[in-house]
Amino acid sequence: GGVGKTTLAQLVYNDEKVEEYFDFKVWVCVSEDFDVVRVTKSLLESVVRNTTSAASKVWESDNLDILRVELKKNSREKRFLFVLDDLWNDNYNDWDELVSPLIDGKPGSSVIITTRQQKVVEMAKTFPIYKLDPLSDEDCWSILSKHALGSDECDASKNTALEEIGRKIARKCGGLPLAL
Repeated sequence: GGVGKTTLAQLVYNDEKVEEYFDFKVWVCVSEDFDVVRVTKSLLESVVRNTTSAASKVWESDNLDILRVELKKNSREKRFLFVLDDLWNDNYNDWDELVSPLIDGKPGSSVIITTRQQKVVEMAKTFPIYKLDPLSDEDCWSILSKHALGSDECDASKNTALEEIGRKIARKCGGLPLAL
């Protein structure tokens, strides 16, 4: 946690070129409490909001089959980007239930998953996989000094004690941008 997975996904999701490329985009925060019905409803509700077809409130149903049919119908032949943020569930059957309605999307459609769990990556069989590593101590110091001092550089002649303390703090953050 805190290495920047969600932040990176947000940068991609909000990029102007991404906006132009896809017919619609949907972001769903999944978290540890994975419920395929809840996530499918969230996707469907956002898809229906982004398309002019389908004015029904079918997502009020708890019937997964109905929700999946509607999701498939409303995303078919459209290029979409779905972001499933903070996915923890590594159950293949749940994953298959969730993504099977998305198979008929227009070529170029994509699903981005952020997760801390290697098992989720293996289950989802997503390609390509981008693993974010913690930052180096020097990069941590650069971020910390920029935010704490308002610049990338600490004037060593004036602030040696401050820089020394700052570098210790940066090391204690363990390379996590969120901690910095």
